Amino acid sequence: MKRRLAMLLAAGMLLVSLAGCGGKAPDAEKNTNTNTESGYEIALIKSFDGSIDDRSFTQGSWEGIKKFCDETGTTSQYYQATDKSVSAYVNAIRVAIENGAQSIICPGYQFEETVYEVQEQYPDVSFILLDGTPHNTDYSDYHTADNTYTCLFSENQAGFLAGYAIVMDGERNLGFLGGMKMPGVVRFGYGFAQGADHAAKELGLKKNDVTMRFSYTGNFDTSPENQTKAASWFRDGITTIFSCGGNIVYSVTAAAEAADGDVHVIGVDVDQSETSETIVTSAMKMISSAIYDALKAKEEGAFPGGKSEVLGVTEDAVGLPDDFSRFKSFDKESYDKIFDSLVTDENGILSNMLSDSDENGQEIPIDTLKEALDVVVVEEIE
Repeated sequence: MKRRLAMLLAAGMLLVSLAGCGGKAPDAEKNTNTNTESGYEIALIKSFDGSIDDRSFTQGSWEGIKKFCDETGTTSQYYQATDKSVSAYVNAIRVAIENGAQSIICPGYQFEETVYEVQEQYPDVSFILLDGTPHNTDYSDYHTADNTYTCLFSENQAGFLAGYAIVMDGERNLGFLGGMKMPGVVRFGYGFAQGADHAAKELGLKKNDVTMRFSYTGNFDTSPENQTKAASWFRDGITTIFSCGGNIVYSVTAAAEAADGDVHVIGVDVDQSETSETIVTSAMKMISSAIYDALKAKEEGAFPGGKSEVLGVTEDAVGLPDDFSRFKSFDKESYDKIFDSLVTDENGILSNMLSDSDENGQEIPIDTLKEALDVVVVEEIE
């Protein structure tokens, strides 16, 4: 299993990792663009504890930037702040702009307040915020400026596809191990349960033929505690765990690799199959494509500033990886069929899917999810 590279943070100073388009792959912590005279036109701001090869949001964003740069010859650089504070992120953005950045990519909800603060300070710079909406500290004001584009994803749809696939592949004892209980994570889990239920109904299974243990860790960490929880689930007979959130995947795959019997893990956000042989598939957001498309739109004079879009199956923005070799029987043809059913909303399959909140913005409790399932029985673990 590949372990993510440790980031070395020098106290009291901003760590800047450089990466030039056309250079080495993003697993290299320090890459230097030789075209220094023109500055760096695109900047990726990494979270304080993030790695450029995190097999999640940062890596997906960087890959989208690299693709755009490789095609256009644009220069790029990534930056990391000294801590998790808004002021540290603002400072990283300021340094990026001083170094010539005209497009700033901020991958993750942790940048919401930062983008809210800087977007109107730098009206000539384009900001791309993934998985978040700019807001002030107390959430009393949400504002996406004309130079800012925010992109969110329909995680419930990606989770649905993963749940459907794993049950059609023969698994019956499932687990959802989410990180912090936040909207995106909740949507992944609810979709996972509904996809599993849809597959169970197609297979003619009866109530309780498929079970799902459902829990949140309260963090996104690689930790002994998270590994212990995953290991206990495998010992209890769960054969597949959907690992949903940040570095939790490393804890869950470590538990799977040490477990007795044939057990599996489902990754999240990007294709995490290289992390461990135990990962059968991943519920993906097409992060790289979203970044590339936004940068391409700006190049063509059509930057979608002032917009906040939610991308799903109809935009081909969520789904499973193309490699189905780790499934026992579920294949590309079966996947394409269920994917098309979602796109066309066959029998209301898409429009009836639960999210994290209702049309009034009220949280949908897990009891509502349980009631909506015909076959799958969910056991919530605090």
